Amino acid sequence: MDGELLKQVVEALIFASDVPLTDKQIKEYLDGVSLSEIRKVVDGLNLEYGKTNRAFQIIRVAGGYQMVTRETYSQWVKKLYQKRSRSKLSQAALETLAVVAFKQPVARSEIVAIRGVNCDAVLKTLLERKLVTIAGRSDGPGRPLIYTTTKEFLRYFGVNDLSDLPKLKEIEEILKENEDAPELADAKDLLKLTEDLENPENAAQ
Repeated sequence: MDGELLKQVVEALIFASDVPLTDKQIKEYLDGVSLSEIRKVVDGLNLEYGKTNRAFQIIRVAGGYQMVTRETYSQWVKKLYQKRSRSKLSQAALETLAVVAFKQPVARSEIVAIRGVNCDAVLKTLLERKLVTIAGRSDGPGRPLIYTTTKEFLRYFGVNDLSDLPKLKEIEEILKENEDAPELADAKDLLKLTEDLENPENAAQ
């Protein structure tokens, strides 16, 4: 496969997928193409998009590649999303999710100790929505189940991996520029909750 065709095929696969595609997944559809070649193609596509002022770019989300619109056009894209209804997470679900995200792997008893209320129903909801998963059992007394976040969690909040969450710089900038965007409502709430987890003295005020 020549370089130009490879570029077009990689672009088409990422564009057509409704979930982030890893370089390994892309490689499955391409015979004789290495992972490094795929990464080079993606870098080249983004360089091309930038030079030609395209409205979109390819970013890393949940360990894979996803095509997204640039922030410059957020005010118009926001109007599109305002027409759509979305099942927003409850405050209790966001609080529980924040605890799991920053304390994982975490047992139900630890979540209850932090939140101060029963979380069985909330955990069931998060499991059903595939935002958290049961990762095994703790070595502690009674060997309770322990929970971690999933790739769907990363995709839901638009981050590539958990190391992106504590920094939160890019998320903060996006939220400031798009304060009324309904599709960012959950991310905004999670941002506040994670700041409280990192700075418990602020949450107590």
